[in-house]
Amino acid sequence: MEIILICPFKNEVSIKTSFDILKLLLKDKISVSVDDNLYTEFKKIQQNIEINLYKDLKSSADFLFCIGGDGSMLKAVSFLKQDQIPILGINIGRLGFLTGIQKDKLNKGIHYLKTKNYSLVKRDLLKLKIKGKVDLEFPYALNEITVSRKNTASLISIETSIDKIKLSKYWADGLIIATPTGSTGYNLSSGGPIMLPETPSILITPIAAHNLNVRPLVIPNESIIELEVDGQGTGSEHFLSLDSKLISIPYKTKIFVSKASFSVHTIKFKKNEFYNDLSEKLFWGLDKRN
Repeated sequence: MEIILICPFKNEVSIKTSFDILKLLLKDKISVSVDDNLYTEFKKIQQNIEINLYKDLKSSADFLFCIGGDGSMLKAVSFLKQDQIPILGINIGRLGFLTGIQKDKLNKGIHYLKTKNYSLVKRDLLKLKIKGKVDLEFPYALNEITVSRKNTASLISIETSIDKIKLSKYWADGLIIATPTGSTGYNLSSGGPIMLPETPSILITPIAAHNLNVRPLVIPNESIIELEVDGQGTGSEHFLSLDSKLISIPYKTKIFVSKASFSVHTIKFKKNEFYNDLSEKLFWGLDKRN
């Protein structure tokens, strides 16, 4: 078995954890490849450690191990781009809805991988297209694409159409277009619904909408969403984010959001894992009456 090991956010704790995981993998006689930065960090800890530098992702790697939390998993997607290597997230963060296993259970996870006792979760991505000269190296998002106000305390207006049919003009602080994977992220904190990752849908959730009768909307994932933002406050630009990437674009810019032509796959070891995560990580059912 061959593993690519990445650690998107490098700090003292994550480097030490990564090295512990590396030793665990090598003990099981698993071939491990890392990037230049992680290679250098590992060599500082143990000069004679047996690791490889990967040249590209079109290698014979079986899995990509990503160390961190949900933020690290989002970074892993832009790292993989359109390559279809399954991702195992090893959680050393907090909630970890995207990660597949805790570090202290990795021994068992490796055994499951070797015995093929796992399944893959298909996760759709969103594709962003902007009318104008905005260059994005990776115009895709696993969680959400969001428009929001910039340098103003005033509301922005967001003209929204679906498949060329006008839906609404949202007066709000912003608007979230989320995947089912992203339903447990910014969408959840803004009052949007929770959805299983495999649900073939796109979520539209306003952020602090001025009209109280405006509610989140779930639409088919084959829909094409068109947005155009305007404002009444100071400035002439608004924010546009793709997961953790943030850019500024002018008002009245045409923005198109649709399902990407490819997906990513994450590893899970248990049936009904998502339902268990809701119970454990959101503390559902923790009530004296239960």
